[in-house]
Amino acid sequence: MGTLNLTLKIWRQDGLNKPGGFKNYKVDGLNTHMSFLEMLDVLNEQLVNEDSEPVAFDHDCREGICGMCSMVIDGRPHGLLDGTTTCQLHMRFFNDGDTITIEPWRAKPFPIIKDLIVDRTPLDRIIQAGGYVSINTGSAPDGNVIPISKEISEDAFDAAACIGCGACVAACKNASASLFTAAKISQLALLPQGQAERKERVIGMVQQMDKEGFGHCTNTEACEAECPQGISVEYIRKMNWEYHCANIKG
Repeated sequence: MGTLNLTLKIWRQDGLNKPGGFKNYKVDGLNTHMSFLEMLDVLNEQLVNEDSEPVAFDHDCREGICGMCSMVIDGRPHGLLDGTTTCQLHMRFFNDGDTITIEPWRAKPFPIIKDLIVDRTPLDRIIQAGGYVSINTGSAPDGNVIPISKEISEDAFDAAACIGCGACVAACKNASASLFTAAKISQLALLPQGQAERKERVIGMVQQMDKEGFGHCTNTEACEAECPQGISVEYIRKMNWEYHCANIKG
């Protein structure tokens, strides 16, 4: 079992519209088996013992499911590994003596609440604009009798894998939420239960995405590269097709 001595360069900001900046912290004797968030817990315990303000950061499940652990590590959303959330990143991937830069998502629609925590409720409002099925679908049927092909069900499942972390927004030079919105639209557009509200859904969610101030997609595919679930930009094409069809009069 190895140990690490690190320098952490962390963005500190007291609140909305407050000035912020990077501060350096030394953390020694870290266990290489720790997760990145456990390392931050050690730092915060150290800061509390020094009567200093601990670093505020979002977390919940710590199992790569909830999407809360949103931070940019050394310039990449969720850190240096592909297909990994921050909570799944372990300290064995760093070297003794490293300086690690940690900052929040950088996007206008995600204002910084405190330190590494940003307000991601714009994503919630996009879901509220149509990312649900409101008709009565009855009780859950036997999965083996649902008339959905394996290809379509797998496609819908891949879209549903989106955990809403916002890494796609943080990675995009335009702060576009197209991959997130497209995944949520495609998930329901592919399934029988989502057909009744298909047109209203895509129009409502795309319009809300624009209203929230997210930028436009310019197909750089940075969102797919940094998505911890590996969601394909193919869903953005599906969203654009859905939106076009929904706006055809006739």
